[in-house]
Amino acid sequence: MDSKTLHFLSQLAENNNREWFQENKKQYEAAKADMEKLVGYLITEVGKFEDLGNVQVKDCMLRIYRDVRFSKNKDPYKKNLAAGIGPGGKSSGKIDYYLQVQPGDQTFLGGGMWEVTTEQLARFRQEIDYNADELKTIIHEKEFHSYFPEIHGESLKTVPKGYSKEHPEIELLKRKQLFFMHRYTDKEVASKDFGNLVLKGIQLLKPFTDYMNYVLYEEAEEH
Repeated sequence: MDSKTLHFLSQLAENNNREWFQENKKQYEAAKADMEKLVGYLITEVGKFEDLGNVQVKDCMLRIYRDVRFSKNKDPYKKNLAAGIGPGGKSSGKIDYYLQVQPGDQTFLGGGMWEVTTEQLARFRQEIDYNADELKTIIHEKEFHSYFPEIHGESLKTVPKGYSKEHPEIELLKRKQLFFMHRYTDKEVASKDFGNLVLKGIQLLKPFTDYMNYVLYEEAEEH
């Protein structure tokens, strides 16, 4: 990506107001176009090993404008540019490959269970209770674990209803969120190879997102 994109986002973080944003609209448009170019490349390359349907760049891009109606933070703009890449794009409701570009070495690729319904969480726990080995094989695979070493998200402090605290997979059963992410430095983001670095991450993440989409969505459709 163009280093000017990171510079714009850094400036925006310091001047998060409508007046500054309007004065620097051209820089924003350039940064947005830079992000769109990257997303377009990723759609093309990911489409070679995953059926993304007819998803377009605009389907994947998230707005930079914040919804401040119910937030104490009244900053009108996000400090990042982001996209959700997958079949149907950002609004599919399913687990996609989430890319967030943010200066200060805060850029990351991630995916996983984040905002799920009570029914979906119950399905996840039922699957773990029945056969945790499939998920554990994926997330403990050497290359995956090296790229995504840590599980992110919330867990219950108590044992979920219907399960014993002696259950061998109790830590997985406690999870309310199960998200993996890999951070990139600003130097990596500004390098010519950034698109391929993200693509490598997506390829590693794919078995996990496939598994989670099956457990949370497709399995329910089959019954």
